[in-house]
Amino acid sequence: MRNRMKTGLKSTEISLLSIVLMAATFILWSWEKTPSLTAFPPPQKTLHLSSEILSSVSDEEPKHERILEAGKNHGIRTFPTPTTSDAKRNEAEGKKTSKLKEHREAFVKNSPQRSSSTGRKDNNWNNATEIKACNYAKGKWVPDNNRPLYSGLGCKQWLSSMWACRMMQRTDFVYEKLRWQPKDCQMEEFEGLKFLKRLQNKTLAFVGDSLGRQQFQSLMCMITGGEEKPDVEDVGDEYGLVIAEGNARPSGWAYRFPSTNTTILYYWSAILCDVEPIDVNNPQTDYAMHLDRPPAFLRQYLHKFNVLVLNTGHHWNRGKLKANRWIMHVGGVPNTDKKIAVIWGAKNLTIHSIVSWVNSQLPKYPDLKAFFRSISPRHFSGGDWNTGGSCDNTKPMSVGKELLDEESSDPVAGNAVKGTGVKLLDITGLSQLRDEGHISRFSLTAQPGVQDCLHWCLPGVPDTWNEILFAQI
Repeated sequence: MRNRMKTGLKSTEISLLSIVLMAATFILWSWEKTPSLTAFPPPQKTLHLSSEILSSVSDEEPKHERILEAGKNHGIRTFPTPTTSDAKRNEAEGKKTSKLKEHREAFVKNSPQRSSSTGRKDNNWNNATEIKACNYAKGKWVPDNNRPLYSGLGCKQWLSSMWACRMMQRTDFVYEKLRWQPKDCQMEEFEGLKFLKRLQNKTLAFVGDSLGRQQFQSLMCMITGGEEKPDVEDVGDEYGLVIAEGNARPSGWAYRFPSTNTTILYYWSAILCDVEPIDVNNPQTDYAMHLDRPPAFLRQYLHKFNVLVLNTGHHWNRGKLKANRWIMHVGGVPNTDKKIAVIWGAKNLTIHSIVSWVNSQLPKYPDLKAFFRSISPRHFSGGDWNTGGSCDNTKPMSVGKELLDEESSDPVAGNAVKGTGVKLLDITGLSQLRDEGHISRFSLTAQPGVQDCLHWCLPGVPDTWNEILFAQI
């Protein structure tokens, strides 16, 4: 067709092509002008997977896992390797962009704002500078001498030593000097004070597994710049986040910055569904994991949140279910559906169910912004975590590559949020390019032959997740 276009198209062909292009443009315009998805009536009943969704589970999820583990270049374009001069140029461009943003923010600051009272009713989301829609999942990693955003040695108040690779025997830290650059748009530069002002009188909650806890600790370090902040208040007791009898630590943490009355919290819920003992009088009891019921913590405290970030993924395996004595329940009774009994069927049902439930709550809480974070990829090579799998690479596979996929590399999460008011925090593809950023063999508790190719060094990749979250709030 290219040869025909070069030699000239006939008038009829040109007319036909014009009609097709006009139709495509109209479809695109219609999509962009679609009213807010929250206008659709949310489901009020417990979600049940249709036979169509269930029949696709066994094919969709294994393919998804193969993509995450194998690191194949889906939608990835190569480009010349970045150099030190590229880093300097990026730094200069960043300074120019920062000055432009200061002027824009000054304009917003001096513009009339609606008055509001403190507390839950204070809806000042509009104080943020409007940025045109951007697919932050598309782009590339570029060197940036202004990174990291905090010190892995200094952020001891918030950062667990088991994730602070600067405190380990690792000696290469090039992974700290990379910044994610979205394609065709500029991501807002993260600043701790700006973040706190944007969430003044508001609460941000992370609810998920240990990767969610990493994102929580990353954000605390980013806000404070890794410096000690003795004035920050521990308000865990307001959310029931206290150490229960017999436990070594609480089920989460909550901290408040008094200068802006901003609360940041994390609650551990690895599978994002309600879990309760089947026999409360039996210390060895099994536990009912209600796949179609949100965690009790969310049902109790959702009304206090202004931003909610959910995640789940790596606890969905038979080993975890057996070790925790979790028994699948649907509709309040043990599950008997063989399609749901498959691990990926249960995970799919739970993700769709929690997203559906949160979506149903959005009309009650109009200033709540809810996100489902896509899965964080693993990079085990030559085995799994307990069979000699490793991730020894220190040179980023991201060098010379650009991510161009329109759709998320996590189709389960991507499909779950479609048609809802819950947004996708899409970090899977960009994180897939960063195999060198894991803790690897440098864990403080590492055993011979066992590497951590799941969790990330901090500072590191989860910082970018929070930058994208900041840009989307």
